[in-house]
Amino acid sequence: MTDSILLSGATGFIAGHAIESLLAAGHRVRGTVRDPAQTDRTAHLRAMPGAEERLELVAADLTDDDPFSAHADVDVALHMASPYVLNVTDPQRDLVDPAVQGTLSMLTAAAASKRVRRVVLTSSMAAITDQPDGRILTEEDWNARSSLTRNPYYYSKTMAERAAWDFMERDKPGFDLVVINPFMVIGPAHTDAINTSNQVLADIATGRYPAIMALEWGFVDVRDVAAAHVAALDPDVPSGRYICASGNMDMAQIVDLMRREGYGRGKLPKLRLAGRFGTALMRLASRTQPAGVGSYLRTHLGRAPHFDNSKIRREMGLTFRPPEESVTDALADLAARGHVPAPRA
Repeated sequence: MTDSILLSGATGFIAGHAIESLLAAGHRVRGTVRDPAQTDRTAHLRAMPGAEERLELVAADLTDDDPFSAHADVDVALHMASPYVLNVTDPQRDLVDPAVQGTLSMLTAAAASKRVRRVVLTSSMAAITDQPDGRILTEEDWNARSSLTRNPYYYSKTMAERAAWDFMERDKPGFDLVVINPFMVIGPAHTDAINTSNQVLADIATGRYPAIMALEWGFVDVRDVAAAHVAALDPDVPSGRYICASGNMDMAQIVDLMRREGYGRGKLPKLRLAGRFGTALMRLASRTQPAGVGSYLRTHLGRAPHFDNSKIRREMGLTFRPPEESVTDALADLAARGHVPAPRA
């Protein structure tokens, strides 16, 4: 069965892979962008196989009063548009308001449509946890600690997802809701723009980290996140939240992988500050960083995320690339695009 899909934020990192997968599966896609006339930002989408026949790009902006109603004559709406930055001038204005308002705008438009049967919301692990605490995280967990001053990006994702579930409970629309909660999304891109997660890898490879710190990330490949969104179209997949993650790697493992693969050219950090003393030192040093980065470091240094991804594997039938493969593929793409030096022969 093929569907007509409304997908917000079509030029995004995950969205590009989702559109590619949707077109490959035979679906019709209506993607929203701020300005369809900016062909330099949409050329990669228009060049995808099937795009000429089944991809339509339309104008919509999260800050508009009603950005989606004119485009919601579809079977399924995928809401993927949301700001993803750690450092902003005004967290309420720059992160929370567009995330929450955009989500509610999409749900309101879908509720007014007689056709929409499902909305798929791209949320985040940020709505599940603010600070790893040793527990195994499941879809039952919610981030209850973030705020406008503590991990404000995490707060924006939490508030947006809570607003979505509150809408479903209050308005009881004629569609159901599936929420995808990815951990740190990495992998090859369709454009030269670097998403926030791949930027971490680029920063390590180009010497922006002075030391190997006690940072450990839960990763998921962008191609697997796209596959989850396609799988979520299946009406047999139950409504609910789905943790979308593969596995963990810490900073020392990533540096070792880069060194083995020939990345870094003498710029990889060598000083190891992942022990108790080094972590305490790095927490103090985080006070000198921009507010968003500093807050992230203080809540994540020395803590490893643990999660249970059995629900998405069971209900959607997904399998995940190992994080080492995703890091390797992301580095190759970053090098091909000139963001990191090519590996030594």
